[in-house]
Amino acid sequence: MKWQGGRRGGNIEDRRGMSGGQKLTLGGIGGVIVLLISYFMGGDPGELLNQMGGQQATVNEQGEYQSTPEEDKLMHFADVVLASTDDVWSNIFQQNGKSYPKPSLVVYTQGTETGGCGMGQSAFGPFYCPGDQKVYLDLSFNKELAQKYGAKGEFALAYVIAHEVGHHIQNIFGVLSQTNAMRSKMSERDYNKISVMTELQADFYAGVWAHHLNAMTDVEITYDDIVEGMRAAAAVGDDHIQEQAYGQSNPESFTHGTSEQRMYWFKKGYETGDINQGNTFEDPSLQ
Repeated sequence: MKWQGGRRGGNIEDRRGMSGGQKLTLGGIGGVIVLLISYFMGGDPGELLNQMGGQQATVNEQGEYQSTPEEDKLMHFADVVLASTDDVWSNIFQQNGKSYPKPSLVVYTQGTETGGCGMGQSAFGPFYCPGDQKVYLDLSFNKELAQKYGAKGEFALAYVIAHEVGHHIQNIFGVLSQTNAMRSKMSERDYNKISVMTELQADFYAGVWAHHLNAMTDVEITYDDIVEGMRAAAAVGDDHIQEQAYGQSNPESFTHGTSEQRMYWFKKGYETGDINQGNTFEDPSLQ
């Protein structure tokens, strides 16, 4: 992935080292989406809540956050990736006679307040908050991707960011508000299917972004990067995560899709580049 020298959008809020507290508010649409849609890695919400808090960020004697060269590089990388999503989606929206409201990326450590989704925590993994139209990311997640889930390479993190921006696209189209409204009317088992469709569509949108990268941005990728992205999608499949953790998987509890499904929809987005081909909610295989 050739990204050095790529355009930096500057639409990043650096909150590293800022105290975010430990209280989590789950009321309203924001809290539901954080736990059921935006919790990128899947898992048990009860376990998630037990993981709140953590050690304080590294600060110097003046109380300022001390970054590392590795973090500085990741910040640069995230900025370029986010700018590339802005370029791609602005072009696509313009082609359809619309303007694209660009999201922000909040980089934080441990925890931070969100605009409508309660207290964001690193334990969530990367997530999107529709209340403030921002993607939230703790850069330490990059190590977790590689070490815990085996999703190595730069494009793995780029895929994650593009996936969360995919939720932003869904928010613009009104998908998130519709799926959230369904929750109170359905059993947990049935709503899990809706959650899977939602996540797979975000994977599809990440693939659409990848399809247009070389033509619409100054970031260049090869098919090897796409393979890397598919491996990352497979690494965070519900079945793979559950089998790693428990030695078996329970399809009824899936909220993000299997490794095969996540790879399929990312690849479909990449191969078609057509946002009209990503209606996961009408796919018979997902019903």
